[in-house]
Formats: sequence, C-alpha cells, structure tokens
Amino acid sequence: MNFTRWSARLPGTQRRAAARSDHGVSQSQRGEGAVPAARHEHPSDDDAPMPAAGIDELPAREVLDRIPALVALVHGPDHRIAYVNDAYVAAFGDRPTGAPAREALPELEELGLLPLLDQVLRSAKPRTVKSRKVAGGRSYTFTCTPVTVPAGAADGAEEGAGGSGVLVFAADVTDHAEAAERLRTSERRQRETAVTLQRSLLPQELEQPDDLRIAATYQPGGTEAAVGGDWYDVITLGGGRTALVIGDVMGRGVRAAAVMGQLRTAVRAYARLDLPPHEVLQLLDGLAIEIDANQIATCVYAVHDPNEGRLVYASAGHLPILVRDESGTIHRAEEPTGPPLGTGGWLHASGSVPLGPGSTAVMYTDGLVERRDEDIDEGVASLERALAGATGTPQVVCDRLIRAAGVTADHDDDVAVLVLQHPARTGPDGELFRNAALELLGGVEAAPRARAFASGVLASWRFSPELHDLGVLAASELVANSLQHGTPPMRLRLRRTDRRLIIEVTDGDDHLPRRRRAEPGDEAGRGIAIVATIASNWGSRRTPGGGKAVWCEFALPRTP
Repeated sequence: MNFTRWSARLPGTQRRAAARSDHGVSQSQRGEGAVPAARHEHPSDDDAPMPAAGIDELPAREVLDRIPALVALVHGPDHRIAYVNDAYVAAFGDRPTGAPAREALPELEELGLLPLLDQVLRSAKPRTVKSRKVAGGRSYTFTCTPVTVPAGAADGAEEGAGGSGVLVFAADVTDHAEAAERLRTSERRQRETAVTLQRSLLPQELEQPDDLRIAATYQPGGTEAAVGGDWYDVITLGGGRTALVIGDVMGRGVRAAAVMGQLRTAVRAYARLDLPPHEVLQLLDGLAIEIDANQIATCVYAVHDPNEGRLVYASAGHLPILVRDESGTIHRAEEPTGPPLGTGGWLHASGSVPLGPGSTAVMYTDGLVERRDEDIDEGVASLERALAGATGTPQVVCDRLIRAAGVTADHDDDVAVLVLQHPARTGPDGELFRNAALELLGGVEAAPRARAFASGVLASWRFSPELHDLGVLAASELVANSLQHGTPPMRLRLRRTDRRLIIEVTDGDDHLPRRRRAEPGDEAGRGIAIVATIASNWGSRRTPGGGKAVWCEFALPRTP
C-alpha cells in the first residue's frame, strides 16, 4: 500500500492541511509520498549505513510524532530503520537509523516479530499480533503494514528504483491485558471452586463389596467455571448385594451440582429400603420434581446379587450398561428404560443383564460417547469396541476407555465412568467363597434339619467353635421365624466370602419382620432381637417373585 494513503486514515490526519498552512510549507517542498529522513541522526563512519532521505518532508510526520502509539518504519530485506517516533523512543530508547532491525531493534526480535516482517514484505499483506508483553512489563498489540518507499528514498536502493518497507504500529493495551488476566484468574478460581464442590459431592472413597471390584473416574469438562452434574455411587445393601448408580443432571453450574448432591443423597436413603430398582427410580422421579421442576436428570440404578449372577437395573433416560462376559462377548442392556427424572407420569420397570464370574460392566455418562459430529449410537458402538479390548483391573479399564474415547483436559463435557468386575475365583481364593442352600418343606422336622445342615456346613468351612455356634443359632432363629410367619416355598442359604458369613432365609410371604421388644411373659417375638444382637448386621427385603428374604451377617476375622 502507499504510505501516504495509509497515513490519511490515522487519527488526527484531518488536521494535516491546517498544520501545513501554519508552517508555510508548500506541497512541492514537502515531497508527497516520500519516506521521511530519520528523526534521530547520529554521526557515523564513512562505511556506516546512511539514513533514508526525505523523512522530514513526509506529510504524516507531525501526526506520527504526536500520537501515543509506537511507530517505526523499516525498509529493505534487512529491515533497516528509517524512522521511529517519539513514543517509540520513550518506550525503548533511542534507535540508530539505517541499522538493520535485528541489531537495532532487539525488542522486536525478543517478541518474535522479525519473521512477521519478512512475511509482510513477501505477501504485501498486513499482519497483527495481539497483546505481547515487552521487557518493561507493558503490553502492546503490533500491526505490521506494508508501505511503498519512493525511488531513491530508501537507503541502499538503486537510483531510480523504489523499495518496500514495513510500518510497525504498536498500540498500548496494558490496561486491557491486565483486566483480561484478572478476569482469567477470577474464572480460574471460580472453576476450581465449582470443581471442588462437584468432587466433594461425589463419594470420596468407593465402597468395595466382597464379590465385586470397582473403580470410577470423574473428569470435569472444559475450562469454564460451570461444571456439570455427573455423579455416581456404590452402596452396600447387605446380604452380599450391592447397588450401583450413575446419573447426569442436565445443565451446568452450581445449581446442577446442588441438584446432583440432593439426588445422590436421596438414592442412598432409598437404597437402604432395599427396594427393586424401578421403585427407587419412581421415588427419585417424584423427588426431582420437588427439588426443581425445570431441572431433569438421567439415571440408571442397578443391583448385583452374587447368588443370581445377574445385574438387575432400571433406567431413567440413561445410556445402556455394557457388559463384557468371560468369553469377551459384549452385551448391551437395552429395554426397559423410561424418561428422565423430573418428567413425572411414568411407571418405570426393571430389567436384567448377565454378570457372572469373569464379567466386566461399564456404566457411564454421555460425555464419554457423545460428539457433535456423530450420532450418539456410534459413540456407544465405539465404546463397545474399546471395552472388548480393555483388560486389567477396573481402574486400568477406566483409563483405557477414557483414552479410547479421546477425552482430554479440554473436553467440552463432564465425564463419569463406573467400572465393576465380578472376578472368577479359583484356587485358594476360590476356597474363601462358598455357597450352600437347603430347601425347607415345612413341618416339625424343618427346624432340626436346618440346624443340622447349618452345623455341618459351618464345620466344613472350618470356622471357629464360637462362630460356628453363633451361625447355627442365627440360622435356627431365622428358620423358626419363617416357619411361624411365612409360607412355602422356603429356603435356607449360607454364603461365605473372604470378609463375612451370610445367612439368609426366603419364603413366600411378603410381610417384612421388624425388631420389637418382647414382654417378659411373651413366649414369642424374640427371634429377630436375638439375631440382631449376635450378628454384625441384619435386614430384610421383598423378593421379585413375591415373598421376602431375611438375612444376617457375621464379620470374619481378618487373616494376615
């Protein structure tokens, strides 16, 4: 571009004509379009480069000298200095004219602007770099604009030939840069606070049931302060059963995190009732409406019973559970599923998926599989392929799935992953996990048969005499309670793990027993009280086919 035409657009150039009339200099004397001679000239040796001529006759000189922005004019392939204005000298000190920029303008080299000058000369197009901090702590935005140097004005140019130059224009943006940095610092602190809140609402340490190995990963999305409402939990129900839950509250920010915290707390409370998964979601649905009618959430609640070898679940608009069995085949838990929590008016239903020894299951939120450029079903299919090849401990599987999905620190959505494994136990480890069951047909011989069966099993498992006697007493009391208050079919089941002994009696009546205080003259009503006194824990639940199960646990001494 022509330097004179470019200068006409500078602020204050409109006053150029008035300034010329005040100085009484004609247009012919000024030499329109000429490159100005150096303002700061220094004596030099004969072989020293001579400054460019004609700078004093540039019409824009007075404008450039007065503006607060930094201005420097360089020309030629070496970017020799032709001119610097007063603001540039005040910022960086005096600069010798005629010298190459690499030697005389070290500040440009430190900022990496010398390659930019080469690009401007080659392309004849302006270039801008924003908010570069210089040694003195000030910040400038540099604009490098190509200019045309008239023939004979540039130092070293052949006679009669013109040259090309670059006008460096630097605007002080220190205040803006400092304000932006303060804003970034504030946003970073807000995000750290939001992430801390989010993580504090998640379980600090996952419960590790006897029969499962579990790991979870949570990664907040993006760099903004508004984290999401992804959450997960593991709840030991007793009797060897475990509840697993994962959910996602729609929206972002502290409000979503607060709703998430309330739902997680409610799930733990409802889980203690040992209800079927669909009933838990039904209760959560009503609670979500009460918390915030405008806030909806997806959730899947599952219960694992090692005696059944299945994962019973109910889903409220959440993504399907994936299970890899011992042979490596991937199973996707499909129907039934219902709408998200907080919509109301829907009866949820429970389904099941096999989870036998050697299986691995994955529960996750949409941040792991949802991408803007592909359908979410493709993301789930990609996760299935990744799960098929992801082996190792649950934490290793978590990490591999995160990497396979391409989730990084700047991912734009929160990600929560819960991995559970049902190990196949063999050898010495398998000796610690045993099951034994007896069908009770009723009648007067049922109680003696149950005591004899429990005594023989506990003796074969080599328990201490004290634990043996307590186990036989608990089995006798539970069977007696079932015979008196229950209906056939009845079953006594004993199970041992590496941590506890579990005794459970099931029958066909769905009336749940409760612990009560028996009067001194009562002949009955002490069975559950005795069990609660001698056992580490006890409870009851309704079974899916109708009926109930009453159980108790005894903690085993830890072995070295």
